[in-house]
Amino acid sequence: VMSHQKDYYQENEAYAHFLENWDAEFYAKYSDALGNAEPSSKILDVGCGVGQVVQRLIELGHEAYGVEISEPNIAKAKEASPLCQLYDGVTLPFNDDTFDSAGALNVLEHVEQPETFITELVRVVKPGGRIILSSPNFFRVFGFRDYHPKMRGLTNKLKNWRRLRAKRLQMATNPNTVRFDRMEPVVRETFQPDDDAIVATNGLEIKFFLEQNRCEVLSVECTDRYVPKLIDFTLNLGPWRYLMFNAFITAKKPSHS
Repeated sequence: VMSHQKDYYQENEAYAHFLENWDAEFYAKYSDALGNAEPSSKILDVGCGVGQVVQRLIELGHEAYGVEISEPNIAKAKEASPLCQLYDGVTLPFNDDTFDSAGALNVLEHVEQPETFITELVRVVKPGGRIILSSPNFFRVFGFRDYHPKMRGLTNKLKNWRRLRAKRLQMATNPNTVRFDRMEPVVRETFQPDDDAIVATNGLEIKFFLEQNRCEVLSVECTDRYVPKLIDFTLNLGPWRYLMFNAFITAKKPSHS
Protein backbone atom coordinates (compact mmCIF):
# COMPACT_ATOMS: atom_id res chain seq x y z
CA VAL A 1 0.00 0.00 0.00
CA MET A 2 2.70 2.39 1.06
CA SER A 3 5.03 1.83 -1.87
CA HIS A 4 5.17 5.42 -3.16
CA GLN A 5 5.61 6.99 0.27
CA LYS A 6 8.06 4.37 1.43
CA ASP A 7 10.20 4.58 -1.72
CA TYR A 8 10.25 8.32 -1.65
CA TYR A 9 10.75 9.09 2.00
CA GLN A 10 11.89 6.16 4.03
CA GLU A 11 15.57 6.77 3.51
CA ASN A 12 15.48 10.19 1.90
CA GLU A 13 18.35 12.07 3.54
CA ALA A 14 17.77 15.05 1.22
CA TYR A 15 14.28 15.45 2.61
CA ALA A 16 15.46 15.36 6.23
CA HIS A 17 18.10 17.93 5.33
CA PHE A 18 15.52 20.12 3.56
CA LEU A 19 13.25 20.06 6.63
CA GLU A 20 16.04 20.92 9.02
CA ASN A 21 16.42 24.24 7.24
CA TRP A 22 12.69 24.94 7.29
CA ASP A 23 11.76 28.46 8.28
CA ALA A 24 9.77 28.51 11.55
CA GLU A 25 7.24 30.88 9.96
CA PHE A 26 6.22 28.07 7.68
CA TYR A 27 4.70 25.95 10.45
CA ALA A 28 3.92 28.66 13.05
CA LYS A 29 0.22 28.97 12.23
CA TYR A 30 -0.22 25.19 12.15
CA SER A 31 1.56 24.60 15.47
CA ASP A 32 -0.34 27.42 17.13
CA ALA A 33 -3.65 25.99 15.87
CA LEU A 34 -2.69 22.55 17.24
CA GLY A 35 -1.49 24.04 20.51
CA ASN A 36 -4.61 26.16 20.96
CA ALA A 37 -5.81 23.81 23.69
CA GLU A 38 -5.87 23.54 27.46
CA PRO A 39 -2.40 23.75 29.03
CA SER A 40 -0.46 20.46 29.00
CA SER A 41 -2.74 18.81 26.43
CA LYS A 42 -1.81 15.65 24.57
CA ILE A 43 -1.19 16.60 20.95
CA LEU A 44 -0.23 14.56 17.88
CA ASP A 45 1.61 15.81 14.79
CA VAL A 46 1.28 13.28 11.96
CA GLY A 47 4.17 13.48 9.52
CA CYS A 48 6.23 15.29 12.12
CA GLY A 49 9.31 15.65 9.91
CA VAL A 50 12.39 16.36 11.99
CA GLY A 51 10.27 17.46 14.96
CA GLN A 52 10.06 21.26 14.79
CA VAL A 53 6.31 21.39 15.46
CA VAL A 54 6.66 18.88 18.30
CA GLN A 55 9.45 21.03 19.73
CA ARG A 56 7.29 24.15 19.52
CA LEU A 57 4.36 22.38 21.23
CA ILE A 58 6.65 21.19 24.04
CA GLU A 59 7.80 24.79 24.50
CA LEU A 60 4.12 25.77 24.82
CA GLY A 61 3.87 23.26 27.68
CA HIS A 62 2.07 20.41 25.90
CA GLU A 63 2.72 16.68 25.81
CA ALA A 64 3.53 16.41 22.10
CA TYR A 65 3.75 13.22 20.07
CA GLY A 66 4.91 12.79 16.48
CA VAL A 67 4.74 10.02 13.90
CA GLU A 68 6.59 9.85 10.61
CA ILE A 69 7.40 7.26 7.93
CA SER A 70 10.90 8.53 7.20
CA GLU A 71 13.75 6.99 9.19
CA PRO A 72 16.24 9.89 8.79
CA ASN A 73 13.49 12.30 9.88
CA ILE A 74 12.45 10.33 12.94
CA ALA A 75 16.06 9.94 14.08
CA LYS A 76 16.22 13.77 14.22
CA ALA A 77 12.69 14.15 15.63
CA LYS A 78 13.54 11.84 18.54
CA GLU A 79 16.16 14.39 19.59
CA ALA A 80 13.26 16.87 20.02
CA SER A 81 11.14 14.31 21.87
CA PRO A 82 11.30 10.60 22.70
CA LEU A 83 7.52 10.60 22.00
CA CYS A 84 8.21 10.68 18.25
CA GLN A 85 8.07 7.32 16.48
CA LEU A 86 8.14 5.64 13.10
CA TYR A 87 4.80 4.39 11.75
CA ASP A 88 3.49 2.62 8.64
CA GLY A 89 1.67 5.63 7.18
CA VAL A 90 -1.69 3.88 7.31
CA THR A 91 -2.71 3.05 10.89
CA LEU A 92 -1.89 5.47 13.69
CA PRO A 93 -0.33 3.49 16.57
CA PHE A 94 -2.70 4.92 19.21
CA ASN A 95 -6.03 4.03 20.79
CA ASP A 96 -9.26 5.82 19.94
CA ASP A 97 -9.88 9.13 21.73
CA THR A 98 -6.25 9.61 22.84
CA PHE A 99 -5.39 13.21 21.91
CA ASP A 100 -6.81 16.64 22.69
CA SER A 101 -5.82 17.68 19.18
CA ALA A 102 -4.12 16.10 16.17
CA GLY A 103 -3.08 17.38 12.81
CA ALA A 104 -1.07 16.97 9.65
CA LEU A 105 0.77 19.74 7.81
CA ASN A 106 1.38 19.05 4.10
CA VAL A 107 1.00 15.29 4.52
CA LEU A 108 -2.39 14.48 3.04
CA GLU A 109 -1.26 15.16 -0.53
CA HIS A 110 1.38 12.42 -0.22
CA VAL A 111 -0.61 9.49 1.17
CA GLU A 112 -1.93 6.48 -0.73
CA GLN A 113 -5.30 6.46 1.07
CA PRO A 114 -6.19 10.08 1.90
CA GLU A 115 -9.81 9.32 2.82
CA THR A 116 -8.71 6.68 5.35
CA PHE A 117 -5.98 9.01 6.60
CA ILE A 118 -8.60 11.59 7.62
CA THR A 119 -10.72 8.91 9.35
CA GLU A 120 -7.64 7.75 11.29
CA LEU A 121 -6.82 11.29 12.38
CA VAL A 122 -10.38 11.78 13.68
CA ARG A 123 -10.33 8.37 15.40
CA VAL A 124 -7.38 9.17 17.70
CA VAL A 125 -8.80 12.54 18.83
CA LYS A 126 -10.93 12.76 21.97
CA PRO A 127 -14.59 13.78 21.64
CA GLY A 128 -14.66 17.58 21.51
CA GLY A 129 -11.00 17.66 20.41
CA ARG A 130 -9.58 19.47 17.39
CA ILE A 131 -8.26 18.32 14.04
CA ILE A 132 -6.03 20.60 11.95
CA LEU A 133 -5.35 19.69 8.31
CA SER A 134 -3.22 21.83 6.04
CA SER A 135 -2.30 21.01 2.43
CA PRO A 136 -1.77 22.81 -0.87
CA ASN A 137 -4.85 23.60 -2.94
CA PHE A 138 -4.12 21.76 -6.18
CA PHE A 139 -7.41 23.07 -7.59
CA ARG A 140 -6.17 26.65 -7.66
CA VAL A 141 -8.12 28.88 -9.98
CA PHE A 142 -6.48 32.14 -8.87
CA GLY A 143 -2.91 32.78 -7.92
CA PHE A 144 0.58 33.11 -9.26
CA ARG A 145 3.81 31.42 -8.20
CA ASP A 146 2.13 28.15 -9.09
CA TYR A 147 4.87 25.70 -8.27
CA HIS A 148 3.01 22.59 -9.44
CA PRO A 149 2.09 21.78 -13.07
CA LYS A 150 -1.53 21.10 -12.05
CA MET A 151 -1.92 24.72 -10.90
CA ARG A 152 -0.15 26.37 -13.81
CA GLY A 153 -1.59 28.14 -16.84
CA LEU A 154 -5.09 29.26 -17.75
CA THR A 155 -6.09 25.89 -19.23
CA ASN A 156 -5.38 24.14 -15.94
CA LYS A 157 -7.09 26.85 -13.95
CA LEU A 158 -10.22 26.47 -16.07
CA LYS A 159 -10.05 22.68 -15.68
CA ASN A 160 -9.69 23.08 -11.92
CA TRP A 161 -12.70 25.40 -11.78
CA ARG A 162 -14.83 22.90 -13.71
CA ARG A 163 -13.59 19.99 -11.62
CA LEU A 164 -14.48 21.78 -8.38
CA ARG A 165 -17.98 22.51 -9.68
CA ALA A 166 -18.40 18.86 -10.64
CA LYS A 167 -17.17 17.79 -7.20
CA ARG A 168 -19.62 20.10 -5.46
CA LEU A 169 -22.46 18.58 -7.47
CA GLN A 170 -21.23 15.06 -6.69
CA MET A 171 -21.11 15.88 -2.96
CA ALA A 172 -24.71 17.06 -3.10
CA THR A 173 -26.13 14.24 -5.23
CA ASN A 174 -23.88 11.23 -4.70
CA PRO A 175 -21.73 11.76 -1.59
CA ASN A 176 -20.68 8.12 -1.18
CA THR A 177 -18.81 8.15 -4.48
CA VAL A 178 -16.62 11.20 -3.73
CA ARG A 179 -12.86 10.49 -3.67
CA PHE A 180 -9.86 12.78 -3.91
CA ASP A 181 -8.42 13.00 -7.43
CA ARG A 182 -5.04 11.31 -7.84
CA MET A 183 -2.01 12.80 -9.60
CA GLU A 184 1.19 11.48 -11.12
CA PRO A 185 4.25 12.51 -9.10
CA VAL A 186 6.64 14.92 -10.83
CA VAL A 187 10.13 13.47 -11.20
CA ARG A 188 13.09 15.83 -11.46
CA GLU A 189 16.71 15.83 -10.43
CA THR A 190 16.71 18.37 -7.60
CA PHE A 191 14.33 17.45 -4.79
CA GLN A 192 11.49 19.92 -4.41
CA PRO A 193 8.60 19.53 -1.99
CA ASP A 194 5.28 18.53 -3.55
CA ASP A 195 6.91 17.15 -6.70
CA ASP A 196 5.93 13.81 -5.29
CA ALA A 197 2.36 14.79 -4.32
CA ILE A 198 -0.08 12.13 -5.52
CA VAL A 199 -3.38 13.53 -4.17
CA ALA A 200 -5.04 16.71 -5.50
CA THR A 201 -5.85 18.09 -2.06
CA ASN A 202 -8.24 21.03 -1.75
CA GLY A 203 -10.26 22.74 0.98
CA LEU A 204 -13.65 21.68 -0.35
CA GLU A 205 -12.92 17.96 -0.17
CA ILE A 206 -11.00 18.05 3.08
CA LYS A 207 -14.01 19.79 4.65
CA PHE A 208 -16.33 17.21 3.05
CA PHE A 209 -14.43 14.19 4.41
CA LEU A 210 -14.16 15.69 7.90
CA GLU A 211 -17.93 16.19 7.84
CA GLN A 212 -18.37 12.60 6.59
CA ASN A 213 -16.52 11.66 9.79
CA ARG A 214 -19.15 13.66 11.72
CA CYS A 215 -16.80 16.52 12.59
CA GLU A 216 -17.87 20.13 12.77
CA VAL A 217 -15.67 22.19 10.45
CA LEU A 218 -14.89 25.42 12.29
CA SER A 219 -12.97 27.16 9.52
CA VAL A 220 -11.63 26.70 6.00
CA GLU A 221 -8.85 29.13 5.12
CA CYS A 222 -6.61 29.53 2.08
CA THR A 223 -3.77 30.95 4.19
CA ASP A 224 -1.51 28.40 5.85
CA ARG A 225 0.72 30.99 7.52
CA TYR A 226 0.36 34.29 9.25
CA VAL A 227 -0.41 37.27 7.01
CA PRO A 228 -1.58 40.76 8.05
CA LYS A 229 -5.05 40.59 9.60
CA LEU A 230 -6.92 42.67 7.03
CA ILE A 231 -5.49 40.67 4.11
CA ASP A 232 -6.23 37.41 5.91
CA PHE A 233 -9.81 38.50 6.56
CA THR A 234 -10.36 39.53 2.92
CA LEU A 235 -8.83 36.36 1.46
CA ASN A 236 -10.94 34.11 3.69
CA LEU A 237 -14.15 36.09 3.71
CA GLY A 238 -15.93 34.43 0.80
CA PRO A 239 -16.14 31.21 -1.23
CA TRP A 240 -13.05 32.29 -3.24
CA ARG A 241 -11.02 30.83 -0.38
CA TYR A 242 -11.68 27.44 -2.02
CA LEU A 243 -10.11 28.63 -5.27
CA MET A 244 -6.66 29.79 -4.24
CA PHE A 245 -3.42 29.16 -2.38
CA ASN A 246 -3.80 26.50 0.28
CA ALA A 247 -6.29 24.52 2.31
CA PHE A 248 -6.04 25.12 6.07
CA ILE A 249 -8.92 23.47 7.90
CA THR A 250 -9.80 23.45 11.59
CA ALA A 251 -12.46 20.98 12.76
CA LYS A 252 -13.91 19.69 15.99
CA LYS A 253 -14.76 16.08 16.76
CA PRO A 254 -18.33 15.73 18.12
CA SER A 255 -18.51 15.63 21.93
CA HIS A 256 -20.59 12.46 22.00
CA SER A 257 -20.16 9.36 19.86
